[in-house]
Amino acid sequence: MITEIEDFFTRGCGRCPRFDTPDCSTKRWAAGLADLRRICRAAGLTETVKWGHPCYMHAGRNIALIGAFRGDFRLTFFNAALMKDPSGVLERQGPNTRHPDMIRFDENAQVAAREALILSYLAEAMAYAEAGITPPREAGEIDLPDELLDALDADPELADAFQALTPGRQKSYAIAIGSAKKPETRVNRIQGFRQRILAGKGANEY
Repeated sequence: MITEIEDFFTRGCGRCPRFDTPDCSTKRWAAGLADLRRICRAAGLTETVKWGHPCYMHAGRNIALIGAFRGDFRLTFFNAALMKDPSGVLERQGPNTRHPDMIRFDENAQVAAREALILSYLAEAMAYAEAGITPPREAGEIDLPDELLDALDADPELADAFQALTPGRQKSYAIAIGSAKKPETRVNRIQGFRQRILAGKGANEY
């Protein structure tokens, strides 16, 4: 996966064989992705790279992530349970996604047309970060490490696979990842566990 922000907009995310080829999804949506980047920067967000994608932060918290796919491109919000969505534009990324969390685009021109709306949603999310407000825990919810929550928000395929796991298997990953003392170690463990999660296995299953 890429680690430099410019690579995403010029080469792709580095997570599939189409990376740095004319067939990469970022090529098709280049104009729309550039508009999303401009808007996120204009909102005052700090631009970083996480999980091979542009991630925008404020007050020490992840706010939104840009992603490009074959049929569309997206701006995905972290802590989506907090978002009020007055315009009804947020969609779920998959059938197991707990809350609507993304604005989806299937035409490049849609981004500029929705600029004011996007800025208002970013401002709402930034205000929650500044105030230290987080979503309430839901009944029966397993206490997952922040790094794993961020990874699930950023990776719809991983999120759907994780939600499909039994509670026991989910807990095995919470323990295996959360036992690492350093954040970077927890992130590395998540990357190492990804294929096992996609295969429906627990942290200790091979």
